[in-house]
Amino acid sequence: MFTGIITDVGRIRRVAATDRDRRYEVETSWDVASIDLGASISHAGCCLTVVEKGEGWFAVEVSNETLSRTTLGTWREDKAVNLERAARLGDELGGHIVSGHVDGLGRVLAIIPEGGSHRIEIEVPVPLRRYIAPRGSITVEGVSLTVNAVMDRVFGVNVIPHTWEVTTLGRLAVGDQVNLEIDMVARYLARWQETA
Repeated sequence: MFTGIITDVGRIRRVAATDRDRRYEVETSWDVASIDLGASISHAGCCLTVVEKGEGWFAVEVSNETLSRTTLGTWREDKAVNLERAARLGDELGGHIVSGHVDGLGRVLAIIPEGGSHRIEIEVPVPLRRYIAPRGSITVEGVSLTVNAVMDRVFGVNVIPHTWEVTTLGRLAVGDQVNLEIDMVARYLARWQETA
């Protein structure tokens, strides 16, 4: 489990095809010695398992299923990636409960400066729109955000200057695809209503 609070922006240092789909080596400022093999780390909102590590980097392997359903299939060397280590019991829950399972891809429609912040408007696939509500939580590229407005298939979030600067959200452009994870509570509420 994660909280959607990004603690490092890593960099893809190497991309390789393997007999098990695709492998990414990720540079990080974290103390790699403190990362266990088999640890779960959120990469732009996608939970991946550490399979190898070296000085200042670790490696993950990604299945074709994940590559086809997330932005990870487009990643190249030098790509900046939001990173978050898995939460531990007793950690502060600064964002919201995040599973690291991407529900779908959104498309950035607009980025509008508002004071020191930026409003980002994102179009979502039809199946996801029912889960997104004003003042609810959503994860965009692994970042926990509050939904400010919903207009049919489009929702808006405001990104404060700190988040804009310390995550990859400040590097987004209109037309970019982004990984989305809907709020876990909304998902289970909708499922309960379908089966009640």
